Amino acid sequence: MTASGLAGRLPEVLAEQIQYRELLRQMVRRDLLLRYKQTVMGFGWAIFMPLINTAVFSVVFTRLAPIDVGMPYPLYAFCGLLAWNFFAAALRFSVTSLTGNPSLVTKVYFPREIFPFSAVFVSLVDFMVASTVLVGLMIYYGVGVSAALVALPAVIAVHIAFTAAMALLLSVGNLFFRDVKYLFEVLIIVWMFVSSALYPVTAVGGWLAGALALNPMTHIIDAYRDVLLLQRAPSLAFAITAAASFLLLAGIWVLFHRAESDFAENL
Repeated sequence: MTASGLAGRLPEVLAEQIQYRELLRQMVRRDLLLRYKQTVMGFGWAIFMPLINTAVFSVVFTRLAPIDVGMPYPLYAFCGLLAWNFFAAALRFSVTSLTGNPSLVTKVYFPREIFPFSAVFVSLVDFMVASTVLVGLMIYYGVGVSAALVALPAVIAVHIAFTAAMALLLSVGNLFFRDVKYLFEVLIIVWMFVSSALYPVTAVGGWLAGALALNPMTHIIDAYRDVLLLQRAPSLAFAITAAASFLLLAGIWVLFHRAESDFAENL
């Protein structure tokens, strides 16, 4: 499909999603209840996991292999892991979102992207809950609020857009090729270490730092640190990532719709 064809289909796709917005809300509510059903900690898990990871990596990068990040490392790491965990959790749940609901996908009509989108918004709720810990850390380390905070909604919007694009791609990819869910588990671990979740990519040095800087998640994570911790506007690289993320979401979303006619026979 040409670029003009994609642009022509996009308003239809958006209009249909708006029409079924109540179904998306109900799906998010259902998935939230299922995720924490019969758990003692409930939403506490959304806070516990990034805290544990921050503690572990703080020992590694302050004691065993010290690294200078220009701020207290626990603050740096928690901010990066908070953004990364939203991305990774959303993709982990979305990759099987279509194959895990065969009866709904094949027997009832509604926009099928509701399944991966639900995974994204459920993980966004966890992200918001865990953000309260980041606020506490900022207060503890004396990080104030600046005018740069007005850019935070834009950073979150770009983060959601890129995550939603990858969620659509992985969910439909796993429907046609079931190897995707296994490859994903390897990919997501490697992806974290080639982003700036735990250390600045500039610390790597050389041509490898330049290669790692091509990772969109690096610029999204760095944008969070810029507006929240360093009190400055996001970089030009983030602006490029933002434009690319929305274009990617639009293209993959339309292509997802084009593939819907083949969903039933692959389940």
